[in-house]
Amino acid sequence: MRQTIGVLSAGALVGGALAGCSAKNQVPSIGYAVDAVPLSYNGGTTSGANGGAAAIFSRVSTGFFYTGPDGQPVADTDYGTAKQVPGDVQTIQYRLNPDGVYSDGVPTSCDDLVLEWAARSGRFTKAGGQAPMFDAASTAGYRDIEKVECQPGSKDATVVFRPGRHFLPWQTLFGAANLMPAHIAAQSAGVPSVVSAVQTADPAVMDKLAQFWNTGWNLTPDKLDTKLFPSSGPYRIDSYSATDGLVLVKNEKWWGLPPRTPRIVVWPKNTDLKQKMSDKAVGVVDIGAGSVKDLDLSGFSVNQVPGRGAEQLVLATSGVFASPDARRAFALCVPRKTLFDKLGHPGFDQKSGLGSGPLNSRTTQADSLYYTPSTGAAGKYPGGDTAGAQQVLSTAGANNPTVRIGYRAPDDRRAQTVAMIADACRAAGITVVDAGSPTFVPTQLGAGVDAVLGSTAGAPGPAGSLSGIGAAAALYTGQGLNFGHYGNGRCDAITDQLAADDDSTNVLNLDTEAENLLWNEMPTIPLFDTPRTIAFGTGMQSGVVNPTESGAGWNMDRWVLRR
Repeated sequence: MRQTIGVLSAGALVGGALAGCSAKNQVPSIGYAVDAVPLSYNGGTTSGANGGAAAIFSRVSTGFFYTGPDGQPVADTDYGTAKQVPGDVQTIQYRLNPDGVYSDGVPTSCDDLVLEWAARSGRFTKAGGQAPMFDAASTAGYRDIEKVECQPGSKDATVVFRPGRHFLPWQTLFGAANLMPAHIAAQSAGVPSVVSAVQTADPAVMDKLAQFWNTGWNLTPDKLDTKLFPSSGPYRIDSYSATDGLVLVKNEKWWGLPPRTPRIVVWPKNTDLKQKMSDKAVGVVDIGAGSVKDLDLSGFSVNQVPGRGAEQLVLATSGVFASPDARRAFALCVPRKTLFDKLGHPGFDQKSGLGSGPLNSRTTQADSLYYTPSTGAAGKYPGGDTAGAQQVLSTAGANNPTVRIGYRAPDDRRAQTVAMIADACRAAGITVVDAGSPTFVPTQLGAGVDAVLGSTAGAPGPAGSLSGIGAAAALYTGQGLNFGHYGNGRCDAITDQLAADDDSTNVLNLDTEAENLLWNEMPTIPLFDTPRTIAFGTGMQSGVVNPTESGAGWNMDRWVLRR
């Protein structure tokens, strides 16, 4: 792995080393500033995924895989091993590390896999059979699983997929920040055994489990019962407050290599980052490029890179945007090329092509061989076509609409984005209102705002992966991350086919069909590869850039302050 090392003065080193430490707990500490908004420990929920659980908790709540610096799934053999078994029916054998134990002393077990599958399979629904019990961010892959064979408390599990179903990116399943402690869910829900509960599938029992899984691991500053948050990684949660940040400390029961720095203080998006930088309380910065105006990063090793996330507008499919015509009209006036030229090009990767121009796909990575030949439909929407927008609006009978764009504030780049869109669309009779707020969440889409400005799946912070699971889920009918409530059966079928077929001709044809469909129905408007600023300083060693959903914190247990 590439290694980025920043060296500062001894004075800065000492300040950063003790940042956030109380007088009685002065241990080596590193501040990690990230523009995620931690909402839940459970990265499998909608709020957990959108709140950046993967960027914050990958080394707290571990799994069989995590997202590496290139967006690829990387095996975490400290947690356990996974291998695909040859045969007509896709089968994966999982074996957890025999030494694996949560920080509360309870061994990790296959019960955790059963809970994850049950929650994200989509098979458990509320009375009436329509709405799912579990608020899963995505059911991708899990909905194709027929069963998880597990003896309660065992370290072994066999995952068997449905006959005729295949999921190529199976390494994205049961990963870091997603596998939750089943014993905590069982205790809190008053269920003797998660495995037995899932096997019997009693609706009342499953509903109790679902209620806890959905909200029991929510994160509220100054109101955290740490007993509910045991760790399976090098760090565990020590405390969370509005003033002192989210404090992670060494997990004494971790069975792998101990973390090189015993304490990490996570400063989320709602932190006054300039003040924390002035206080020398930050050693790692991972934020959207240009999101904090005039941020002084002198003395840091600064990396401006294009992210795997797609900066985009997620449109409601109700209200002002109930009609595809209205969504297309808006896309015509949104100045995609101008936005990229001014705001989207920091970190252009000449080798891969990431960040090299306006983004023309919601799901295909810009450095993919399939990207250019499949995205011709985007040519109709360079932006700034006010006459075309006016004509489409007139035909649709939707003259002079008002579009409220929400995003997690403060964010200077996104505020500029909204202002530029407002200027460009005004001539088309479209009034654009900046609805950014420090408390904004994408679930407000359609109920107060008409569009969400964010990265993949509306995320305010780190987002995206090579497999594109989050991007696909954001367009799949009924998924938690599909905040716009878009639904198209053919789009869903294409997503399922792409997850099972690696024939290059088929992939290109499916990608092209999907792009033509999405540019016609316009559930989202892609802008550019989300640019990230990732900086290491204060004597940091082993900081490695990771512009994906896992963020710079993907290997925080290897960070160390040079003394």
